[in-house]
Amino acid sequence: MTSDRSQMIRVDQAGEYGATRIYAGQMAVLGTDHAISGTVAHMAAQEERHRRLFDKLMAERGVRPTLLQPFWDVAGFALGAATALIGPKAAMACTAAIETEIDAHYAEQLRELDAAPPSEADPELRKMIAEFQAEEVEHRATALAAGAEQAPAYPLLAGAIRLGCRFAIAMSKRI
Repeated sequence: MTSDRSQMIRVDQAGEYGATRIYAGQMAVLGTDHAISGTVAHMAAQEERHRRLFDKLMAERGVRPTLLQPFWDVAGFALGAATALIGPKAAMACTAAIETEIDAHYAEQLRELDAAPPSEADPELRKMIAEFQAEEVEHRATALAAGAEQAPAYPLLAGAIRLGCRFAIAMSKRI
């Protein structure tokens, strides 16, 4: 397997892991009886499935996880808890911002996979990324419908989260 594919799998697993931690932080603040708790729990379950499938792929292909995983554990939970403390619309703003970046990230990976010569095709990875991308787009739409753009200081909040997401992607590819 090329190092590009290892990097791709590593960063995607890290992202899915981070997403599970963000939703865990949100659920810790919101609890199970909040109006958006069911929505958050549903998205969290999908992210957990994504993470488990990337974990399996990593084990099968001998891809090491990012060394930053302990940091993403704490940072993800803190981001989720902080946005939920601001309010449910801020929690949804977090989801919308992250999923905007992940949609673009997965689209870039799909273009890269599609451009590979037939001898380097990876239909298993391509199928996973395409499926997960569709679910991430659904999460963004759900978050927007739940009032993400009405969060306090939405442009600033979303911009900061998107920047952090891009930073996390770049760092997880390498470390």
